[in-house]
Amino acid sequence: MTVRRDLRHGRRIARAEFRRSVRRATADWRRLVGFAVAALFFVGGLVVTLPTTYLIGRAARSVSAIPFFAPAATLLPVSLVSIAAFRTVERIGGSEAEALLLTAVHPRAVVVGLIGSEIVRLSVWIGLPVAATVVAFALGLGSPTLVVTAAAVAVPTVCWAAVWGYAVGIAALRLLRRLPRVRRVAKWVGVGSVLLAVAGSQMAGQLLADDATAVASLLDTVAVAPVTEYVALAFVGTPLSQPVTPAAVAVLAGVLVLTPVGLTVAVGQATALWYSDTTVESGGTGRTGSGGFDAPRPFAATRSGRIAWGHLVRAVRHPQEVSHLVIVVFFFGPIGSTVVQSSGDALGLLVAGTGAGLGTYLAGATFGLNPLGDDRPQLPLLLLTGTDARTIVRGRMVAGLAVGVPVVCLLSGIGAWLGAPLAAAAFGVVGSVLCLPAAAFAVGIGTAYPISEEREFWGSETVVPSTLVTVSYLAVVGGGTAIALVVTWYALSGVALTTATTAGLAVYLLLTLGVPYGCYRYAVRRYRRYTVDQ
Repeated sequence: MTVRRDLRHGRRIARAEFRRSVRRATADWRRLVGFAVAALFFVGGLVVTLPTTYLIGRAARSVSAIPFFAPAATLLPVSLVSIAAFRTVERIGGSEAEALLLTAVHPRAVVVGLIGSEIVRLSVWIGLPVAATVVAFALGLGSPTLVVTAAAVAVPTVCWAAVWGYAVGIAALRLLRRLPRVRRVAKWVGVGSVLLAVAGSQMAGQLLADDATAVASLLDTVAVAPVTEYVALAFVGTPLSQPVTPAAVAVLAGVLVLTPVGLTVAVGQATALWYSDTTVESGGTGRTGSGGFDAPRPFAATRSGRIAWGHLVRAVRHPQEVSHLVIVVFFFGPIGSTVVQSSGDALGLLVAGTGAGLGTYLAGATFGLNPLGDDRPQLPLLLLTGTDARTIVRGRMVAGLAVGVPVVCLLSGIGAWLGAPLAAAAFGVVGSVLCLPAAAFAVGIGTAYPISEEREFWGSETVVPSTLVTVSYLAVVGGGTAIALVVTWYALSGVALTTATTAGLAVYLLLTLGVPYGCYRYAVRRYRRYTVDQ
């Protein structure tokens, strides 16, 4: 009776948590625009994926004929548990009304509610595209019952992965609470893992197109036969049906038995986390001083430099605050496989050009895409100090330049060492020069659309820039940098400029200098005219 009551309360908590997340997402028109942009990306991908999946279904004659079915079936449970653990650490380690909930219901109900709301949220973003893909494959196969059997296999698998992923995530949060010094390392590891995963997925697509056979043979080494046979139960009653093996039945039984066991473990971990006091490592004597905010040279020479050093130190201590930079991997990730396959002068040019593009992006995107939102907690005090708004804006720009310019110089030097030293050096100079207008342009559009709502990421609250602002900045700065590099390459090649080309370059230079300067002035004015009630 108690378990049934907790499940009923958990269902209500899940419904309330999901509604609250929907209201939060639809409360701001900027978030709606960001969701619309993300939906366009999903729709664009489905336009290509669904016809391909339909054709695969028409051509499939057996389960083994489906490309990469065995490794995908093996990696699916691991991926689901990893996603659940990551989302637990990032978002659902607790509830906003946690104290009130724990005084009203059993922790089991809270755990069920949090897991249930997250399953519904991910079902909207991931489940709908996956369902559309399954329907397209079923239509191509000529067996609509595949939708039902696939759901019968997917539902227990998702529940099993959700409870065990939640248990793993809560255990990670308990470890971070007991070992605060590990938290900073975990943040960097988490950000680095996301970057590697996204870049690897981007490179994998091109490698599949170039040499699918070699990739298939490599992935077949990770296939586990019992798990593959369990996932193949989704094809029971279809033309691809194969005999049900004892191994598949054993895996299904294990999933069904381990789900309540995982829920029990998750409840125990969550109870220990929510009802325990935060412990702090003692290092003997307390630290004194500014804690790393004493700016070294050359940052200490100016007030803007000291502000920039503060931004850099904070980024090192709280890397989740620059998590929005991961979007660049979607654009630079495919270049990785091209770099690996290049050689000679082409390799040097490609590395130097990538450095110029990446450096100009980082110069503005790292600290400039949400200045007012990042400074919102301390903005009233900041604006009451004797520091001019111009100095505050310049501090963010200098911090971005301190990140972007070294990236340009480093990759340009590597490109010069790999080949084409003259062109690589020229690309390095052009990229370093363009970092300044990129930083100025970023603070302008960043102050135009500030985002101050916080969300939990890796155990702490942080704000991220608007998706629309980030994508717009990447498109403008990336396109401008590409034009500059192409013009530089043609200039080094000795190509004569025509009248039309000269006029176009004049317009380009005017826009490159004028628009960022106007954005810089606009950012300064926004800081000066900012009021607390905004």
